[in-house]
Amino acid sequence: MAATTSPNPVADARAYQQMLVSLLGKEDPADVQAATEAQLRAIVRDAGPNLRRRPAVNEWSVLELLGHLADGELVASGRYRWAISHDRPALPGYDQDQWVERLHHNQDDPDELLTLFATLRASNLALWKRSSGQERERVALHAERGPESVDLMFRMLAGHDRFHLNQMRETLRQVGAAG
Repeated sequence: MAATTSPNPVADARAYQQMLVSLLGKEDPADVQAATEAQLRAIVRDAGPNLRRRPAVNEWSVLELLGHLADGELVASGRYRWAISHDRPALPGYDQDQWVERLHHNQDDPDELLTLFATLRASNLALWKRSSGQERERVALHAERGPESVDLMFRMLAGHDRFHLNQMRETLRQVGAAG
């Protein structure tokens, strides 16, 4: 899984939320998210033959990280819409390691994952732009982390982008150094 460590999102949910939001800093989460696709395309292009190489047995390759980001965008799409459209809906958690493994992300076509990510991200950014402040404050009940507003989820996803973009770069550094 992660070469770069983070708090456990289930066991230490608040620390996980705070870590992701801290990676955003004072930047606009929509701007950060809008810049992610180009960075992903550059990393995939630069990865070359190291795209599917894992830095260690239990860590993800760049392609698996891309699959995880696409999965995260898919899940966020539903979560935003449930929170805006329903009153305090329950949001299931998911095991990211199982998704990466069982969806065989290391065998995926990177262009297909990038297209999926880009399409979902564009839709989510459009939803964000047309959402009112009141809609952004609507809360859903995450199964593992408890109450989260649309605003918090959106800011966390921007930090999530930063975390995994950094992880991708570190993965390429490690697998490149290993030869």
